Parts: sequence; structure tokens; C-alpha cells
Amino acid sequence: MNGRDVFYLLKQSSQPKATIVFIHGFPFSSEMWRNQLEILPEEIEGFAFDIRGFGRSKTNHPFFSIDLFARDLFDFLDAVKVDKALLCGLSMGGYITLRAAQINKERIAGIILCDTNSVADSDESKLKRFSSIDLVAGGNKRDFALGFLKNIFCESTFENNPDAIQLIENIILNTSESTICAAQLALASRTDTSSVLQSLNIPALIIRGEQDKIMTPEQAKQLHSSLKESELLIVPHAGHMSNLENPSVFNTALLDFLSKHFQ
Repeated sequence: MNGRDVFYLLKQSSQPKATIVFIHGFPFSSEMWRNQLEILPEEIEGFAFDIRGFGRSKTNHPFFSIDLFARDLFDFLDAVKVDKALLCGLSMGGYITLRAAQINKERIAGIILCDTNSVADSDESKLKRFSSIDLVAGGNKRDFALGFLKNIFCESTFENNPDAIQLIENIILNTSESTICAAQLALASRTDTSSVLQSLNIPALIIRGEQDKIMTPEQAKQLHSSLKESELLIVPHAGHMSNLENPSVFNTALLDFLSKHFQ
């Protein structure tokens, strides 16, 4: 794709009624969506791809932005010959989804926004990102990973779902330092996408882990109130990684949403 190798997972459908594209968060990969791909109905086609520099996807330069990631998304849709898709993004994946909607909402059939928001980083958040860049660039990626895990997972997940913790820890540790740092700068410099919300007349599902330490209840409510055709789901016993921490509730909501709007 534009001279780059892009890795993706595919759930095929012989006669798809709709296509859903899952977009991972920072600093993860498509592997975080494997369970959701596996439970999709037969008539729904599904993709989960690795954003440039993450997972097994390559990048041809070290400078990232959410705008670049959104344009990569459309290049990906072109490459797999999908004209219009339902987008499901978690955290950074949600930022990419909303920037893509600003660029070309005609190619978006619906959106699922998980543990994300539409506002730009506050100064405090930017400074935290700059500190994490210093940590990783200084050779302390493992310390960054351990601190990050404590922030994104709720306490009960460490006790009841160690496999989810291990999956994400492995992904972070296998992500290059340059990708982590470049993506942090992209997140710190992202633009506010709130202005696009009220113009989207498409089905929308807002999902937030009840114990998410990163995205606030007010941010989820703001998305819900601004998107005309939206539903809001609060996932119990989950933090920032709602699809991994409580997949039963998350997957039921996903299937209900697909059944209501895309089957």
C-alpha cells in the first residue's frame, strides 16, 4: 500500500451485507481485536489492520499524525476494495475514526467509538506524553509498559484475566521505541474533532469501560449527546480496554448493533 507493507486480519464473508474495520489503540496492534473478528456473523466482513509502524505493518518515514493515520485508513479501504465501512476504533483508533469522518464521511457507514473522545489533548496530557517519550527514548520501555498497563486495565482484570494483560504487554514490548515516541507526538498534536459529530447522520455506538482511568464519563456523554443516532454502553468490570476486559458484554453490544443496523 503506497510502497508499504500493511498487515491485517480478515474475517471473510461470501456475500457481505456490511464491512467493519477495527482500528487499534496506542501502542497496540490488530491482535487486540481477534476475538471480535471471530464472533462476527457470517454476512459481516471484518478487517483489523496494523497502523503504520505498529504490529507487522511497516512505515516509510518516522513522522506520524492522526491525520496521516486517517488517510492511511482510506488507502487501506481502497487496497481491499471496500467503498464504505463501519469503523470501530478504541482510544487512538477512535481519534482516527473521527478524523476520517472529517475527511470523507461519505465512506463511513457507521461508527463504534470505544474508550475515546473527540477533544484535543490538554496541556497536562501533553506534558505526560512528553515524559513518556523521555522514558522510552532513554531505554526504559519496560518501565513505560508496566506503568501503562496499570493505567489502562482495571484492578480486577489483573486478578481475573491475566491473559489480556500478557497480550498487551507483549505487544507494547515488541513495538519499536521510535514508533512509540512518534505516535505520542501524534497524539499530543492531534486536532479537536468535536465539530464533525453533529453532522454525522449514521448509526453510532459509544462504549466506555466503567473504570476507565483515561476517558471520563463526561467525555462519553459528550459523544453520545452530540451524535444524533447514538447509543451509549457502559461496560462493567472494565477499564480502558473494554473489549478485552469484558468481552462478553462488549461482544453482545457489538452483535446487537450490527443486527439492528447492518443485517
